[in-house]
Amino acid sequence: MIQLYPTTTPDGALAAEELVDLQHQISLLQLKSAACAARLARSDYWDYAGSNSAIDWIRFNCHLTDKAAGDLVAVGRTSGSLAESTQAMEAGEIGYSHLVVMARTAEATGKAFDETKLLKLAREHTPGMFYFKCQHYRHSLDAKGYAREQADLVENRHLSLSAAEDGCLLINGVLDPVGGAAVRTALEPLARMAGADDERDLPRRYADALVELAHGGKPANLQITATVETVKALAGAGGGEMEFSLPVSATAVQRMACDCSVMRVLLDQESVVVDVGRSKRVISGPARRALKARDGHCQWDGCDRPASRCDGHHLVHWVNGGNTELSNLILLCHRHHWLVHEGGWQLVKTDDGKMMPVAPTMTFGRAREPD
Repeated sequence: MIQLYPTTTPDGALAAEELVDLQHQISLLQLKSAACAARLARSDYWDYAGSNSAIDWIRFNCHLTDKAAGDLVAVGRTSGSLAESTQAMEAGEIGYSHLVVMARTAEATGKAFDETKLLKLAREHTPGMFYFKCQHYRHSLDAKGYAREQADLVENRHLSLSAAEDGCLLINGVLDPVGGAAVRTALEPLARMAGADDERDLPRRYADALVELAHGGKPANLQITATVETVKALAGAGGGEMEFSLPVSATAVQRMACDCSVMRVLLDQESVVVDVGRSKRVISGPARRALKARDGHCQWDGCDRPASRCDGHHLVHWVNGGNTELSNLILLCHRHHWLVHEGGWQLVKTDDGKMMPVAPTMTFGRAREPD
């Protein structure tokens, strides 16, 4: 029975009870499907039908993923050694997902499989946590075999980078568990919500975290070629150029130029280099240390990203005559620095010295046309 809480409606409790019952019926039907899948796998029907395997036939004809089809065959094939678990599922003590994990573990461990020991864990944990516990169990039985599987996962790692027509970078890849954990450990702290006004979903926060991680908490080590007209965002100027990218906008160039090294390159009318000046940091080392000591973290209201993960931002850009004194500099994290330049936000210094972000003007609907 589903418990009726004081703050819930009877309809919600009835829906919850019906949902649990329906899922239990689905689990029972999946168990029957697993038995049929095992019978199909033992036959040669799938071969005569022109499929590569029984799982392949099930995938196409039952409209299932490769994993779901494989799970059906695994459960049906190991049902003889899962009598207690099957009874527990029929009684509603565990679900079909628990049975899948049990079957996969039974196939991996062979004669050493101990159903009674694992069934106790299945009753106590969700399918996801039960899978986690089963990995420990498999390692305890055959540490070398488990290590070989992990080594195979490392050998199958890959990462591909390709450029879309609009210049966006497309990323696709697979990492082994250890490598994946290292990446997640580095990304998770940077992918947290940056204040109550952060409306980004998790995939967007992961994307921003990856870019921030690439910066390494330091000014980007990127070479950008742009004319003075582009840096000043004058009308008619071309975009900026950088390696591995299509031309970037003047606002992006201004953001990256906020905290960078600048080198003067003089070209003649035929675009031949006439003179190259020395590289000079816009914000010098002493000024940067003083800025980090003063601000300590991103100065956007509600953001606590540490100084090591922030850029120096000019309130009045140096290309517009702004100086590099502390009174004209603040720390901004990568996301909020982007919002100020490309995002159209503005920062206003209040009387008490705090920075107040002002959202860009939004226009709703079309402007009225002449009658």
